[in-house]
Amino acid sequence: MYSFLGGLVLLVLGYIVYGAIVNAVFAPDDRKTPCVEHPDGVDFVPISAGRAFLIQLLNIAGLGPIFGALTGAIWGPQVYLWIVFGTIFAGAVHDYLVGMLSIRNDGASVSEITGKYLGGFMLQVMRVFSVVLLVMVGVVFMVGPAGLLAIMFVQGPAAATGAVSAEAAKAMTLMGYTTAEWTKILTVVILVYYFLATLLPIDKVIGKLYPVFGLCLIFMAIGIGGVTVWNHIQGTKPMIELWEGMYNMHPNAANMPIWPLMFITVACGAISGFHATQSPMMARCLTSERQGRFVFYGAMVAEGIIALIWASAGIAFYNKTGGGFSTAGLLAVGGGNSTSVYQISVGLLGPVGSILAVLGVVACPITSGDTAFRSARLTIADWFKIDQKGFAPRLALALPLLAAGYAISFINYNVVWRYFSWSNQTLAMIALWAGAVYLCRNVAPGKGFIAAIPATFMSAVSVTYFCIAPECYLMLERNLAYGIGIGVAVLFFLIYWVRVYSPARKA
Repeated sequence: MYSFLGGLVLLVLGYIVYGAIVNAVFAPDDRKTPCVEHPDGVDFVPISAGRAFLIQLLNIAGLGPIFGALTGAIWGPQVYLWIVFGTIFAGAVHDYLVGMLSIRNDGASVSEITGKYLGGFMLQVMRVFSVVLLVMVGVVFMVGPAGLLAIMFVQGPAAATGAVSAEAAKAMTLMGYTTAEWTKILTVVILVYYFLATLLPIDKVIGKLYPVFGLCLIFMAIGIGGVTVWNHIQGTKPMIELWEGMYNMHPNAANMPIWPLMFITVACGAISGFHATQSPMMARCLTSERQGRFVFYGAMVAEGIIALIWASAGIAFYNKTGGGFSTAGLLAVGGGNSTSVYQISVGLLGPVGSILAVLGVVACPITSGDTAFRSARLTIADWFKIDQKGFAPRLALALPLLAAGYAISFINYNVVWRYFSWSNQTLAMIALWAGAVYLCRNVAPGKGFIAAIPATFMSAVSVTYFCIAPECYLMLERNLAYGIGIGVAVLFFLIYWVRVYSPARKA
């Protein structure tokens, strides 16, 4: 409990102290923002800071801070450290810099920003990479909530209590359709909503619904966190402190090393390249640069708090009592997925939990999925300089993107999630390097380190994972993969130092 509460305090202090430092380095001013300079009634629409914060939170808080945090918790309470310090020094810095750079570049997407500061080659890489990532995000955030809704409708209490076996639960039907079949049906329903949200002006659906769903997400997190602490005090479901689990607690620890698997798995709960595709949407809607710290840095800290709550709740809820602390129960349920989220929500909050599960955990990924496809549309529009004010150009881009997403939805969900996780963190790495170059060249040489240091760390994480993960096919020997990952990260830092820092210092 003390580790959890300490983590919450550090996240809040991180926003107050380090958020202020990052903001002072960037130095926002009173220049006109894109929506003030040229509002278009579709994507460049003035929105208040409070609404923008809640929209940004819903945009970035998909399944990552819930599913990712729960799965990351299988390695034990050291996941708290990555969530807390990753959020403060990497994730929030990443989101803030991309959002602020988008404001200063007329609302440009992350690919265009990267091209400007890292060169033409990276521009083309990021254009393709970000669109592919966004489509995968849309799929992940389409199938995930569809699966949770299907479980709630078809299996109901059986899924929440585990009263029947997993095989028997899967065989249950509603109106003659199984859970798997209902998942496919609901996927189509969600896809139709995505189609509308991708095309309509941002203030028609997103601007009106997201603040409400954002508040639901916050209330749900408070409820889950509060009951988890209360259960610990009562002794019914004890939480694990850092000093009690500072080792690899994964039941398959020999084959599942903390580095880099946990750092990739947690994804959005600490740092996420997906956020780099979302921040430009709010950058097109803020009326002042001075709102950036609250909207961009603040929303990421809020997501870190949500991730910390779910990781703590998952460890405690599935902890095997009576024989020492264990995460075997969390692994047995599959970590973060529709079933575990539903069980935790109903188990901790009762019938109210099932309602909040719909409003918080279902609305959360859906409201990230639709903006994923919207961001993909805007990225392609920026790429080919296609004006998006008219309905026909928006339709021409949205239809093939949504069709591709629907086709990918038939691939095994766990496979899509693994590819999403790696590509997500790799995009974050690239975006941080772009932010570091901007700060070094436009603020002061030494200031770029607030982005270059987390960029170097994420380079090591991403490259090591690429070398070691089965889905990436290299599957190198572990120590060799570690060496390559660290070596490439050092190389990237040296390139940054030589090409950016040293010339500026000499000048």
